[in-house]
Amino acid sequence: MSQPQKDRPWLFRTYAGHSTAEASNALYRSNLAKGQTGLSVAFDLPTQTGYDSDHRLARGEVGKVGVPVCHLGDMRALFDNIPLEQMNTSMTINATAPWLLSLYIAVAEEQGADVSALQGTVQNDIIKEYLSRGTYICPPKPSLRMITDVAAYTRENLPKWNPMNVCSYHLQEAGATPEEELAFALATATAVLDDLKGKVPAEHFPNMVGRISFFVNAGIRFVTEMCKMRAFVELWDEICQERYGVEDPKMRRFRYGVQVNSLGLTEQQPENNVYRILIEMLAVTLSKNARARAVQLPAWNEALGLPRPWDQQWSLRMQQIMAYETDLLEYDDLFDNNPAVDRKVAALKAGAREELATIDSMGGAVQSIEYMKSRLVESNAKRINNIEAGETTVVGVNKWQNGEPSPLTSGEDAIMTVDPAVEAEQITRLNAWKAGRDAAAVTKALAALTAAANDGTNIMIPSIAAAKAGVTTGEWAEAIRQAFGQYRAPTGVSKNPSNRTEGLDEIRDRVATVTGKLGRPLKFIVGKPGLDGHSNGAEQIAARARDCGMDITYDGIRLTPEQIVAKALEEEAHVVGLSILSGSHIPLVEELMERMRKAGLDHVPVLVGGIIPDEDAVKLLSYGVARVYTPKDFELNRIMMDIVALAEPKPAAA
Repeated sequence: MSQPQKDRPWLFRTYAGHSTAEASNALYRSNLAKGQTGLSVAFDLPTQTGYDSDHRLARGEVGKVGVPVCHLGDMRALFDNIPLEQMNTSMTINATAPWLLSLYIAVAEEQGADVSALQGTVQNDIIKEYLSRGTYICPPKPSLRMITDVAAYTRENLPKWNPMNVCSYHLQEAGATPEEELAFALATATAVLDDLKGKVPAEHFPNMVGRISFFVNAGIRFVTEMCKMRAFVELWDEICQERYGVEDPKMRRFRYGVQVNSLGLTEQQPENNVYRILIEMLAVTLSKNARARAVQLPAWNEALGLPRPWDQQWSLRMQQIMAYETDLLEYDDLFDNNPAVDRKVAALKAGAREELATIDSMGGAVQSIEYMKSRLVESNAKRINNIEAGETTVVGVNKWQNGEPSPLTSGEDAIMTVDPAVEAEQITRLNAWKAGRDAAAVTKALAALTAAANDGTNIMIPSIAAAKAGVTTGEWAEAIRQAFGQYRAPTGVSKNPSNRTEGLDEIRDRVATVTGKLGRPLKFIVGKPGLDGHSNGAEQIAARARDCGMDITYDGIRLTPEQIVAKALEEEAHVVGLSILSGSHIPLVEELMERMRKAGLDHVPVLVGGIIPDEDAVKLLSYGVARVYTPKDFELNRIMMDIVALAEPKPAAA
């Protein structure tokens, strides 16, 4: 009897990058040697938001959540001794996607590669940036134009390249239900394709539909998540055929990569995350007809900080065991004609169609950003409420909290940290780069970029020329800002209280009492200093404080310490809360506390929340911070009680 024909395994990726281009290059080559089959590049926040490492807003953020890439020299170092023609490279980059792809193409040309053979993806989904990650720069319309410029350019010059990932991953991280994740992602894809239609010849449009890829999330409810993936496959096939008239089934295939859920990784008993990650991977690998093309898994300790190479290796081995030791790839789809699966898929599709109809009635994804953002904040609030109330069990968090201390988290090097000297060294290299380039060529390249932005020329053409001329990330982005303007996305946090008051009576009474003592409503300012755009925590704190009766101000992401202090002074804040998840809390909080003192606000309590190691928490408290919260502090009502207690006027000393 002949052996069954095995399917090829998916691409094995590890999302990686930190400190410097040189350090990240060493990590990539090490991961490839361990059996990784594709690269997934994490860029730092200044690179993602279009700032050079020496910009004021980049302070404390350089090399923290990814690699800094300021110019062609950095990109050259990042891929040194890695033949790009043989790679499949995914770059998690959005607002600056045309620029980073331009740098990538320039390096490939230097290597002597056939550019038309390059394979990979730029994430390039700006709509979800307005909804969840916050690394946008420009308003929606010009941002959409740049996405489709990249797509049109790759059609002509990089036919194997995916010009965008429609990212539902970050929607789930922001609280989306499966139905919302399906609908919001598909609405984004149609917005992009509708805009692209006028930029490519009609006969080539079906091929461009076939090059759109997706980047999705898989949570712990793995049966629901597997059904969600089957629903994605069926809905996308339907949209491609009915909306765009794509006849070739290959061009209608739902092509997706995945990173499984990071939102559900716990700081408490973090070793449990290994099982969570494995179970979540099953959702995107078990069903052959809805199987991921590429998988990257988070490390078990990402709720604690930056994972070490060993932690990433552990996640890579998980994929390899599934693909090579089990018999999963030897069988047809395990779930076809399963009545329970068919019912769930049908229900998910119905819910998604309902959401899509609402978005279409508003004019599409670009016009409904505020609506989608408010839905995400509301859905996330329900998720958190269910955990607080014990209706959703999270092992080690709200149930079975007692356990043995983990040997995996002990020792000095349990979590990798980025040396603070990295930032200064990167700035030194940046200054040397600027000093050594042809200034006239840079000026000419930037003028051509500005002209193209204004006259509608495809932005990729002058961007590649600018990359070769030595233009920096900050200079490219500044030209784009000047041409297209900047944008502040809606926060999703309404000033009006929601109708959720269950369990809040005691806190509301305390707020009313303290308000009476203060002589005016308890004023709580929530701020996000730095470039970290992950705003879920800040939104939920602001919304809960509002529902508890506080007078809240939350102006969204990317504020400077100076702006937050000015707002606290202007609005006579009683308490200030900061949210920082990028690891830049030490320099940002230090600056803010100094500014609070100089403004005469050192009597105003400051709270800080984020992924903050214990030793950093001690340092923040020494700066005068009143409370430090980390992901283990999931009970928002306790935090609300702390805020009220801190705001209460203290009796005058006798």
